[in-house]
Amino acid sequence: MVQKNRKKFILIGIVIFLIVFITIQFIPSSLSHENPQVTGEPKWNSEETRITFFKACADCHSNETKFPWYSNVAPISWVIESDVLSGRKHFNVSEWDRKAENGNDAAEEVQHGSMPTGLYLIMHSKANLNALEKKKFVEGLTATFGTSQHKRNTIKFE
Repeated sequence: MVQKNRKKFILIGIVIFLIVFITIQFIPSSLSHENPQVTGEPKWNSEETRITFFKACADCHSNETKFPWYSNVAPISWVIESDVLSGRKHFNVSEWDRKAENGNDAAEEVQHGSMPTGLYLIMHSKANLNALEKKKFVEGLTATFGTSQHKRNTIKFE
């Protein structure tokens, strides 16, 4: 009797999960999978830095996002939408000519392991840099954008 009730409970749980999963697919994403136009780009210190950036960072920090098939499946699509919109808002190399950017934090974010995020690395193994790649990339980002630490140390108060 207990075994039968347990199977029934599991079956009901699976049915409820499927109903909720199918229902949330009808909640539209506000993020279009058509990228905005690229209007400007920073002057990279080297082509290697640019290539690494586009391999590890550009999906969220440029207007050249590559949307994988699962970006159409809720709730994953909601996470991707949030990450791309937030990433573009804080640091977007494709609109470099339009506004002041936060490039001076880029090297520190990578160096401290804050970027790319763990979830992004799970979904994009190509963005997982080895120690040497990470070191060269941080050096390239520093040469391209500077660092906020460097800028803090050079401010003089009179």
